[in-house]
Amino acid sequence: MKQLIEYVVKALVDNPDKVDVREITGEKTVIYELRVGSGDLGKVIGKEGRTAKAIRTLITAAAMKQGKRAVLEIIE
Repeated sequence: MKQLIEYVVKALVDNPDKVDVREITGEKTVIYELRVGSGDLGKVIGKEGRTAKAIRTLITAAAMKQGKRAVLEIIE
């Protein structure tokens, strides 16, 4: 899942080399910390938050197939 998030986000931003995804796995929850370069935060969040919502929906659905809950935190 981490690689999927990286792939999608790197396609969206101006500084793909500054994209970093950290995965923190618990018993029932997986937290993904997504860090992007300065100025790229708006591209990841998108207009009215639509891009971030689409990414969150994708990881939530994939995590549910594994019986887990996924949380995406977007950090600049």
